[in-house]
Amino acid sequence: MNGAVPFTLLHEGFVLLGTVGGPVIGALLITGLVVGVLQAATQINDPAVGFVPRVAAALGICFLLGHWILERFGSFFAHCIEQMAGRGG
Repeated sequence: MNGAVPFTLLHEGFVLLGTVGGPVIGALLITGLVVGVLQAATQINDPAVGFVPRVAAALGICFLLGHWILERFGSFFAHCIEQMAGRGG
């Protein structure tokens, strides 16, 4: 294993984390903004009113993109194993 391989894999892992986490974080931000505006307009400040839609949005995005997320992580794991074994290019 080359000395630069761990740093390259760490960089690729962070890029993958940003790519995979981006849609989930984006959906949570948009949902939080919409819920916040609705709570401000209606003056309903119950914590459950803000929590439930965010959880529903996170579960919905994970349900819709779960296969893609697992596929990306699986291919990255296989790439890591190949790189650490010295077979990758």
